[in-house]
Amino acid sequence: MNNSKIWLSSPHMGGNEQKYVQEAFDSNWVAPLGPNVTGMEQDLEMYLANQASVGALSSGTAAIHLGLVLLDVQAGDTVLCQSMTFSASANPILYQGATPVFIDSEWDTWNLCPIALEEAIVSEIAKGTKPKAIIAVHLYGVPYQIEAVRAVADAYEIPILEDSAEALGSSYKGQKCGTFGDIGVLSFNGNKIITTSGGGAIVTPTAALKEKAIFFATQSRDAAPHYQHSEIGYNYRMSNICAGIGRGQMEVLDDHVAQRRLMHDFYASIFEEVPGLTVFTVPNTDYFANYWLSAILVDPEKANGMTRETMRLALETENIESRPLWKPMHLQPIFEKYPYYGSTVAETLFENGLCLPSGSNLTVDDRNRIKTAILNLFA
Repeated sequence: MNNSKIWLSSPHMGGNEQKYVQEAFDSNWVAPLGPNVTGMEQDLEMYLANQASVGALSSGTAAIHLGLVLLDVQAGDTVLCQSMTFSASANPILYQGATPVFIDSEWDTWNLCPIALEEAIVSEIAKGTKPKAIIAVHLYGVPYQIEAVRAVADAYEIPILEDSAEALGSSYKGQKCGTFGDIGVLSFNGNKIITTSGGGAIVTPTAALKEKAIFFATQSRDAAPHYQHSEIGYNYRMSNICAGIGRGQMEVLDDHVAQRRLMHDFYASIFEEVPGLTVFTVPNTDYFANYWLSAILVDPEKANGMTRETMRLALETENIESRPLWKPMHLQPIFEKYPYYGSTVAETLFENGLCLPSGSNLTVDDRNRIKTAILNLFA
């Protein structure tokens, strides 16, 4: 019996990645610039319907950091951040010496709660500090409440840093995620929809702002024949080799999204008749999710005492990887001392949520193994 590891979300090559990488080697373009970097940026801009300019960077975390720099977040400032997310959304706030303020989720999209967001803004302003930025995340590829969050942000004139690390290929009312914020962020980590092995991108509304980001990403070197620096810079540019992988991946992006969505439908069909289990799904047809990771909620009271941890351990014995949802930032040891606004939605999601294998390269045999393991668990 085949008992090889079924991963949660493993890289999936399309076939032409080596062609672009070989071109980089043949031309000796192995530095953090070159034709593949330019080409990938152009590919992404076209994919985003030319609504923004894209700068390829070394990671999504670097993009969040540079986004905060572009929004002039400095030491002593306050930044509002979705609590239900990966730590990379919040860590750069501390890089800047700013104070994170965490916001609860809402039940429809599991993302930033507009009501708690406004409560936080009003409260922080009353304390004498108007927040400098809002970090909103499209969790597991499901868009946040775009219009409601934007209405709150605009009412108080606070810019949005849109963390689309998990949402390349997702959209809201036909507009691609990554283009809703004042600045957007993409990730090409090894487990994402497409990968450059490691890497990310910053998405800006203007070419001028992109050039400013690239300036910071290349050590803020001034226009001089010698090395001169008037501002703090970073080594955040993507290499031409990694961008070559990315160019090949862009050719199969839509197919990867389609395969992830099929995995979501696969789980929806399995759990349709199972009491106490709910598959995370968009609230209505305005939302189009790439379903980067398919996630479920387990209600032990309705599932005969079954918990998400029982499921996780049972799958683990079958060599099938699953993982609890992100542990909210306000519950993390490094962040628990910072303010939090909302109720217990994010906490409840973490306690009862589980991410299931979702890769675009899962085979029929893989799906059969997963289905058998799940059905045996509930038999």
